Amino acid sequence: MPLGLMIEIAVAVLLATTIGYCIVLNNRIRNLQADRAALQQMIADLVQATTMANGAIKGLRETAVEADEKLNTRLNEAERFAIELANHVNAGQAVMDRIAKITQAARLPGGGGGGGGDGSRAGSALKTLQDHQKRREHAA
Repeated sequence: MPLGLMIEIAVAVLLATTIGYCIVLNNRIRNLQADRAALQQMIADLVQATTMANGAIKGLRETAVEADEKLNTRLNEAERFAIELANHVNAGQAVMDRIAKITQAARLPGGGGGGGGDGSRAGSALKTLQDHQKRREHAA
């Protein structure tokens, strides 16, 4: 076999190998470009999800602040009502003590005063109690 023919056969084999390798590389580049497009879409989706999450966090933060303010307002209001209720209970206790004193004074024979003054004392105490009740009704 002549040397020129062997060189041409070797060049033909190398050329065929190069063409085959180029076809393989072309397929890999095509796949890489397809993966690149999918990766770009995933990045866009990730950016969108991050934006939505930031918006949701901001909304949650605003809601938490609003709920905290409402809760503080209601706690302050409840504290005022508790103080007012305690004042009413104390006033009721004072009225009960007065009633107890009046009934005790009315039950005592001779009542600690001079003769006929007991009836007028109990009557004035009852009148004072009634006046007090009327004032409380008008105030409420």
